[in-house]
Amino acid sequence: MQHSSSTYPAAGASPDFRAGDLHAGGSGADAQIKSRVMKKLNRHIVWYCFFLFIINYLDRVNIGFAALTMNQELGFDPKAFGLGASIFFLGYIFFEVPSNMILHKVGPRIWIARILVTWGIISCGMAAVQGQSSFYAMRFLLGVAEAGFAPGVLLYLSYWFPRKERGKAVAGFMLATVLSTVIGGPLSGALLSLSHGWMSLSGWQWMFVLEGLPAVVMGVVTFFYLVDRPEQDRKWLKPDERAWLVNVLDRERAEISDTGGHFSLAAVFKDVRVWLLTLIYLCNGIAIYGVVLWLPQIVKSVGQFTNAQTAFVATIPFVFAALGLVLLARSSDRTGERKFHTALSGLFGGLFLAASALVSSPLVSLMLLCCSAFFLWAILGVFWTLPAQFLTGMAAAGGLAAINGFAQFGGVIGPYLVGAVKQSTGSFSMALLALAAGPVLGFFLCMLLRTRRD
Repeated sequence: MQHSSSTYPAAGASPDFRAGDLHAGGSGADAQIKSRVMKKLNRHIVWYCFFLFIINYLDRVNIGFAALTMNQELGFDPKAFGLGASIFFLGYIFFEVPSNMILHKVGPRIWIARILVTWGIISCGMAAVQGQSSFYAMRFLLGVAEAGFAPGVLLYLSYWFPRKERGKAVAGFMLATVLSTVIGGPLSGALLSLSHGWMSLSGWQWMFVLEGLPAVVMGVVTFFYLVDRPEQDRKWLKPDERAWLVNVLDRERAEISDTGGHFSLAAVFKDVRVWLLTLIYLCNGIAIYGVVLWLPQIVKSVGQFTNAQTAFVATIPFVFAALGLVLLARSSDRTGERKFHTALSGLFGGLFLAASALVSSPLVSLMLLCCSAFFLWAILGVFWTLPAQFLTGMAAAGGLAAINGFAQFGGVIGPYLVGAVKQSTGSFSMALLALAAGPVLGFFLCMLLRTRRD
């Protein structure tokens, strides 16, 4: 949907925003408005969505920490756990595009609130798992409930953030995937130990309940807090700030249209760039999800650690992942270059991951894994600026969901691959080598893209 900037006049707003104002800084008055707007959007939107994504990602990957005691208690072998960890993504994939289309139609405020409440309830329900069948069923339903959250927020950010600022905004949001592990690792480890046996429930059961409840609460808060679009805002921005932002976003939509961009959903699935981006993100996801969901057990296998110590050690690579996300996004926004930041991050991430599997020293292996995490997670911030170069409106809603949704097959492949290789070889080393092939392949695919500087 396009909006005419002339429809939103405001006292104090400059009547003529040049096309290059956002990128070149514009007049002094415009630069001041831009600075105020970006600070407010980061405070009201990015940090709020960042907090929601911490809860989301924690509920998605805490299964890796639950496995430290749940697998033995319920009799899951590595292959059964790998399948259960992966099956989440099947539900996620099937409902991703429909969820984002509904969000675009009814608005982010209502739909994101709905997603939060339903996934929170199902995440708590993971405590009721009794065997393989119920494990698979609940993981599938959790994927269905969470479907659309990440692409929904990415779409929401595109409603509010101009292109030149979008890399940092997306990186700020995606930073939650890292910090959720940094925070969630020690938290999950503590819950496993401290709550075990309370009211006749195991620690892993309490972990699911206590980490799922915040999603339900924040779903209610989200319904009253979010504003769908800038032109509807009456509480975050002043009239001149709102008029400036709406004008800039309208001009960018017009530029996308003038350069052959897509507004319709049908055009999305005919564009080879959409499928190429999907494969790139899938390749990176194979490595990321394979590492995330198995890292606690990998750490446990190389040392005599308690569950709490294992959770702490498993968070170390994610500190470096956070640094990579922020630094590479800032570099990409500063230069306007997207393609090589994405491609080279995948290449170095894959090579360092392979190297971590080939060394015998646990300490050196951990250091190389930290280097790998730096680059693998750096992709998450920069990558999502690429589809925004040619998708907007309904095409953006469907396109972002399609790319993120179909790429979640990486989440199916990665964890299952690790479980299958570990069961057949008895070692995690060959599994890590197999995971490393994904982002390296993503590098070559990314080099095929034709892109421009923002």
